[in-house]
Amino acid sequence: MKIAVAAENFGDRKVRYSGLMKRAPKGEGKRLKGYLETRKIINKMPRTTFQELLDAGVHFGHLARKWNPKMAPYIFDQKNGIHIIDLHKTVVKIDEAAEAMKELARSGRKILFVATKKQAKEIVSEKATSVNMPSITERWAGGMLTNFPTIRKAIKKMNTIDKMKEDGTFDKLAKRERLQVTRQRERLERNLGSIKDMSRLPSALFVVDIQKEANAVKEANRLNIPVFAMVDTCCDPTPIDYVIPANDDAAKSVELVVDILCKAIQEGLNERKLEKEKEAVAEESMAAPTTKKLRSRKSAKPVEVEAPAEEKPKEEAPKAEAPAAEEKAE
Repeated sequence: MKIAVAAENFGDRKVRYSGLMKRAPKGEGKRLKGYLETRKIINKMPRTTFQELLDAGVHFGHLARKWNPKMAPYIFDQKNGIHIIDLHKTVVKIDEAAEAMKELARSGRKILFVATKKQAKEIVSEKATSVNMPSITERWAGGMLTNFPTIRKAIKKMNTIDKMKEDGTFDKLAKRERLQVTRQRERLERNLGSIKDMSRLPSALFVVDIQKEANAVKEANRLNIPVFAMVDTCCDPTPIDYVIPANDDAAKSVELVVDILCKAIQEGLNERKLEKEKEAVAEESMAAPTTKKLRSRKSAKPVEVEAPAEEKPKEEAPKAEAPAAEEKAE
């Protein structure tokens, strides 16, 4: 009885949602076909499970009155005025995005992670750093992609300040100038420190909360850069290339999705490393036969010298037979 009350009061979300999932397919032909199709795909060893997403609260959407009708294909049901995301489709979309990111990492390309929300910035920064990918977690500077040369100048300015500290010229400045330069360095480090090693435009973007990061999505679309994003029920999925329907407000939800994608990126980086090692071994094996040929040529020279030595006894043989013939004549 307590469980039923908790489910009605929106407390025990797992029980309530699992009950909805059991009752869903009855009398809904089109939706049932969708479930069967997704189950076929899910049987191919997905990177996550339905239960993991459920435990992390990925299925919770926004208020029904704030929903975007374009997210209807990814919404399973509505309960107590809140939309519930279809986790079967979320599993499939996570696998698609993970495979695409893995291929990008295998080809040696960079993926820029963008998340400036309080509950997501630390998680995204930590996960992106673990796989050597750039990230923006403080503020999206306008023109960071469309005006990338100017951003590179700001990064060069930050590097020159670091060189000044190493050379000792920084200590020769006046006290007021040192304070100004230090503050400028801190501001640049806060906004651009995570992309100081990014020498060219990223090959893809991963965004948490596309409403908050609308400028980043617009710039990426203008430059034809593919966008991966966690999309909630209140957002428009049209400008996103790889939609991951999920709750982008909960820290657990963001951590789970980002962790799965970063593991896929790490797999791609490991495969790239193995391919390079195989290429190096192949180059060494290609160089090895040339040395063997040289050795065989050197060994062939003594054979040519020994050949005339074998012919000498044949020439001497008639000389030995001549005295025998003379003895017979006597």
